[in-house]
Amino acid sequence: MIAPDPEAVAQEVFATLADPSRRSILAALAAGGPATATDLAARLPITRQAIAKHLGLLAEAGLVVAEPGERRRVRYRVDSAPMKVAQQFLAALARDWDGPLAALQQHLGEA
Repeated sequence: MIAPDPEAVAQEVFATLADPSRRSILAALAAGGPATATDLAARLPITRQAIAKHLGLLAEAGLVVAEPGERRRVRYRVDSAPMKVAQQFLAALARDWDGPLAALQQHLGEA
């Protein structure tokens, strides 16, 4: 099995989390634990149908996992693994910038 490209994972996470509704859903799941679309609709100012659509996109990005429950109810829980990959991508990007920025600051300080 080939490991996913960290940059591709990060891009998927950033694109998925660009939507404020998806960030709200993810935050609600992180704070309250696994929930169904109906549970989330009771807590958020978003319709159940919209939440279901957003949960599908969050699942495609690997940010939530669907768990079958009783009576065909599906509960969703957060999977932080893709966010950790995105954090590592950003940390590497920051490291790549730190050296050149420090050199520029030093150069400007000498001028």
